[in-house]
Amino acid sequence: MIQGNYDRIVKKIASASGLGIDEIERRIEAKKAKLSGLISKEGASQIIAAELGISFDNEKLKIEELIPGMKKVNVIGKVINLSPVRSFSKNGREGKVANFVIADETSNIKVVLWDVNHISLIEENKIIEDSVVEILNGSMRDNEIHLGSFSELKISNENLKEVNKEKIVKEKEISDFKIAENLKTRAFVVQIFDLKFFDVCPECKKKLAYSESGELSCLEHGNVAPEKRALVNLVLDDGTATIRAVFFHDLLGKISFDNFEDVQALSEKKKVLLGKEMFFSGTARQNKFFNNLEFIIDNVEEVNLQELIKKLEEKIM
Repeated sequence: MIQGNYDRIVKKIASASGLGIDEIERRIEAKKAKLSGLISKEGASQIIAAELGISFDNEKLKIEELIPGMKKVNVIGKVINLSPVRSFSKNGREGKVANFVIADETSNIKVVLWDVNHISLIEENKIIEDSVVEILNGSMRDNEIHLGSFSELKISNENLKEVNKEKIVKEKEISDFKIAENLKTRAFVVQIFDLKFFDVCPECKKKLAYSESGELSCLEHGNVAPEKRALVNLVLDDGTATIRAVFFHDLLGKISFDNFEDVQALSEKKKVLLGKEMFFSGTARQNKFFNNLEFIIDNVEEVNLQELIKKLEEKIM
């Protein structure tokens, strides 16, 4: 959970209810305890707000103030990344989906469009990169804004010069991980699996599949000379929960898994890594095969004890 996000919710509840912050936090902790700690402080704070009759719906918010689960989201942002419109077929129904990323001075967020009228604004180049758009009546799913037929999307005349384009990484405990979030956590390596190897296209780096002729083939580039890649699965534990983490080829050197042919050396490196505490950054996603949450790692950092002690002291003060 982002502490700043939680603090903002508590302050909003205090302002709207007239209760003191200490009293609100006492109720939040009591709610967490009643639900056996199965929800985060952020989730418990939203329940307390609802019990007090406080709603954040229809309030125009900055992007950093948006919270998963919010309904009737109103926000303004500049389009900083625009993906192509995609067609799909589901249960015999054809449809389209589009998405872009908007930013304001506080943060940035992905917006997903499902309504054909909204999507047509992209197809007709009415919404392009650097367009400033206003969103009304959107809904937060995980950490994305989704727009349906009851939502409104329009060009705004507001002038947003300086916006925050940096990737937003949330430092959280594993038990608070949610799908599609960019996350950072401090955890121990408690299990390491054997390396897995697979073949990718040397051009686009996508996984190859066997064609009807029995040759490895890329959907985009046809029959190609395969490039061997590797991945390793670890299990991380931070004391609140465990999660399976995936390290892909380009990151294996960061955990010293770089000489794939030397089995003995890899075995020794496993022993060194097992039980080690590090900072892990990446994205949470749903594993479709096992139907559970997994952590796709994109960076690893050693734990600097001096910096860690300093941060803990700052929190106490």
